[in-house]
Amino acid sequence: MTEQQTTDHPAVPENSPSAAGTPQPAAPPVPEGTSAEAVVPGAFAVAGPPPAKKDRRVLRATLRWTAAVAVFAAVGASMAFGITGMDRTDVPGLATESDGRWDFPEIVRPPLPSDRPRPFAEANVAGSHYADLRALVLPAPAAAREDKALHGKDGWLPTEDLLAEYSDTQDRKEFGQRLSDDGLRHIAARGWTTQDGTHTRIYLLQFDSGAVADELRTQLAPYSEPEYPLRGTETSVADEDFPTATRVVGIERFVYTESKPYGAEQVRQAYLAAGDVLALVVQSRKGGANAVPFQQTVVLQSELLD
Repeated sequence: MTEQQTTDHPAVPENSPSAAGTPQPAAPPVPEGTSAEAVVPGAFAVAGPPPAKKDRRVLRATLRWTAAVAVFAAVGASMAFGITGMDRTDVPGLATESDGRWDFPEIVRPPLPSDRPRPFAEANVAGSHYADLRALVLPAPAAAREDKALHGKDGWLPTEDLLAEYSDTQDRKEFGQRLSDDGLRHIAARGWTTQDGTHTRIYLLQFDSGAVADELRTQLAPYSEPEYPLRGTETSVADEDFPTATRVVGIERFVYTESKPYGAEQVRQAYLAAGDVLALVVQSRKGGANAVPFQQTVVLQSELLD
């Protein structure tokens, strides 16, 4: 677009009578106050500039509309900023129901003994957890009822209480022998039941080194299904819907869910290998164990073991 727009007058065709020299009617008189260039023979008359008074009215109206548009734009922008800066539940009509996550207390790792590294520090070749294992078990969420049977004696659970999670007598015997052969040091556990009837059990098994715990994990938790079925389960398969983005660096995680048709309860389970600790997380619920609290529990327990 050029800096100045112009309106071209229609040219007289070369083969028109005027081009052949035929006399043409006299040009109409030019009205007073109109430029002579504004009237062209054979063309429409082009009006001259409107009176100055009308120009001022148009200008004032234009300015008023421009100001109004600017105000609306500013208000709209501020409203958009206000909405995007609010939580979804603060916006009328956009409130959402809870996604099922539990209200856990603040998760704090227990202190390490002086001059002892964390389990995945470069200097900690064995992957040892030097913090008190009982303090590494995930605490129960708000309003949950604790399972006192898992407290054990002085916080240490007898091996037979862990083995009771497995359904088959022969499996319990074989697994118990493996634990003895692998030099199981002790088991820390915690359990609770929430108001919706979900029953959670967490077991932390500690060995002399990460190599021993990892070898046992490969036996207990192959990819397709767990080696030993848990009590109350029919068929457990790999949980393909567990979000991979929640994986905690350094923690090996193998997650299973009981597929339909299941019995009165559905059972979800996860094995976590974290240095010298092998963890088992179990959740069961009548009618179906919800995925979100199970995922939350597994991830938080993994972070405590990191």
